[in-house]
Amino acid sequence: MRTKLIAGNWKMNNNVSDSLKLVNELNDLIKGEINAEILVCPPFTALYAVKQKLENSIIKLGAQNMHFESNGAFTGEISPIMLKDIGADFVIIGHSERRQYFNETDDLVNLKVKAALTNGIKPILCVGETLEQRERNMQEETVKNQLINGLKDIDDKNMNNVVVAYEPIWAIGTGRTATSIQANEMAYFIRDTIKDLYSLNISQNLLILYGGSVKGSNAKELMSQSDIDGALVGGASLKAGEFVSIIQNAMQ
Repeated sequence: MRTKLIAGNWKMNNNVSDSLKLVNELNDLIKGEINAEILVCPPFTALYAVKQKLENSIIKLGAQNMHFESNGAFTGEISPIMLKDIGADFVIIGHSERRQYFNETDDLVNLKVKAALTNGIKPILCVGETLEQRERNMQEETVKNQLINGLKDIDDKNMNNVVVAYEPIWAIGTGRTATSIQANEMAYFIRDTIKDLYSLNISQNLLILYGGSVKGSNAKELMSQSDIDGALVGGASLKAGEFVSIIQNAMQ
């Protein structure tokens, strides 16, 4: 039985004090037995402070991006060693905004996934199609290529520590959401592709998240689908009450 994972991607929002305030609110609201993993991904400047605040919390810490090298002359970059040093459990890799605005390729994404795994950080590999690609019925071809290239040279053992997030680009920050059927069809396709690339066992244990305008009102329907194991939440994760509502609905 796969345990659900609800991840909050705060993107370029919240200074340190805002981040600590939000974490305090989450810690106060998340009570009782939670049958899911909870993850927050603050901006780099708040990672260390948030980690200290999460010391006795069930909430885990993730980063939004990283460089694939351990150190060196890469001005402005953060390495996996730095993330591991402050206690990051996860890192988001290949988010559509990184691909779109910073020209990240599948090859670069692959280097980052491998670096995360080498350093004991679980990568959340993001895949998804544009509106144009979906309208041309290219969504499966697009996602399959992103999986094949993003997971190149990753063996079975390491694959057990990879999370895949399906985020249709046309539904991110637009208010549009893929229907639960559309989202689950793609999640099933991802699982089937992983079965072909690896094995049935690995595919059955793979956590597949959905990302794209997830909120409390649609979380239950999305998370009740057979192949969706959680959510990568954007804007709604910046409001403690809304994020907790998503968690509660996901567990029903």
